[in-house]
Amino acid sequence: MENKCNAVIFDLDGTLWDARDCACDIWNRVFDKHEEVNLRMTQELSSSLMGKTMEEIGDVLFPELPVEKRREITDEAGVEEVNYLKENGAILFKGMEDTVCQLAKKYDLYIVSNCQDGYVPAFLEAHGMESYFKDIEMSGRTGKDKGHNIKLLMERNGIENACYVGDTEGDEKAARFAKIPFIWAAYGFGKAKAPDAVIHSITALPEVLTM
Repeated sequence: MENKCNAVIFDLDGTLWDARDCACDIWNRVFDKHEEVNLRMTQELSSSLMGKTMEEIGDVLFPELPVEKRREITDEAGVEEVNYLKENGAILFKGMEDTVCQLAKKYDLYIVSNCQDGYVPAFLEAHGMESYFKDIEMSGRTGKDKGHNIKLLMERNGIENACYVGDTEGDEKAARFAKIPFIWAAYGFGKAKAPDAVIHSITALPEVLTM
């Protein structure tokens, strides 16, 4: 990449792990508790929701329901999801742990996700990765979108040269908003329009960062 970075900020879903299977099970159990919901969560639907905030997910899934009911359902699913993932974890992309361990020796690593509060800590705790990441931020904690949260995290940590690694067009837009390079994780769940670099496996990231 043209701009060298000394900090790498990651998206989580579709970039570091794949939690869709457990998410489908959890969301469908929650749906079953609410007779107003006539919907099943599938991997395809779950993939299409990646990168959205919980509020946006509720708006997409239940446009016919009152806002309060949408929030009730998504909040319930969010809590159950965090509790499950904290204990059980999810599927890590091949080579992710070794790559993160390697990168942490040279770069400051961070995570910014449009997830509910507690979701990123659940990932870190379940897979014993707390020591690799200097700081995290979540839309569920700040109420802000990903672009603002990237800027917030950078300001909080005094970061000047960073890049963002993610798998969706929303991630790309967030990086553009924060005025940092975007590396598209093409192995994930989404698409990108004009990324600064592309990786087809997370194991390719160390080399891309030196280009």
